[in-house]
Amino acid sequence: MFSATLSKATMDVCEKFMKKPKKIEINDQSKLTLVGLLQYYCAVLEKEKTRTLVSLLSKLQYNQTMIFCSTIQRAKHLNDILNQLELESITIHRNMSQEERLKKYNEFKQCQKRIMIATDVLARGIDIEKVNVVINYDMPRESDTYLHRVGRAGRFDTKGLAISFVTGEADTEVLKEIQGRFVIQMTELPDKIDQKLYCNN
Repeated sequence: MFSATLSKATMDVCEKFMKKPKKIEINDQSKLTLVGLLQYYCAVLEKEKTRTLVSLLSKLQYNQTMIFCSTIQRAKHLNDILNQLELESITIHRNMSQEERLKKYNEFKQCQKRIMIATDVLARGIDIEKVNVVINYDMPRESDTYLHRVGRAGRFDTKGLAISFVTGEADTEVLKEIQGRFVIQMTELPDKIDQKLYCNN
């Protein structure tokens, strides 16, 4: 079993049912921050999120991007909007059959589509080599989920970019938790980012 984040309760269960497990534990949680991943936040009003996202997609140089939403309904709605704007995207969420999810996953993995909108069902355990930009359209509720989401970019020793939309006090508190836990200083998204810092070409 491999994970960047395991609770003590989960570790206890693993040790109970595994034969002679070897445990590698990083006590300094700050070391979990991903190397080579630029991380920014974008303070935005809820009603301006979609317009801000579309603007970013027109400016950023991305091979493939994953956009995380908090609910299935929001993911589906955002997917519909982007497709109406001819920004071809696909979505994956838990209300799909396993067969349908696998089909969409393979479509994305083979780079038939460059934009994936997902719920946290895709936050863990997938590796898409060409993903270099992750956008938290909705801020996650906890730092563990944040780490897993942004970890979809900057994998395989490559560069990447993570942008989190911050709307309201709850999002601000999560941002503080992330910065405190992983000892990173996320700054506000600048008007322009040098693509050499997050592109591998």
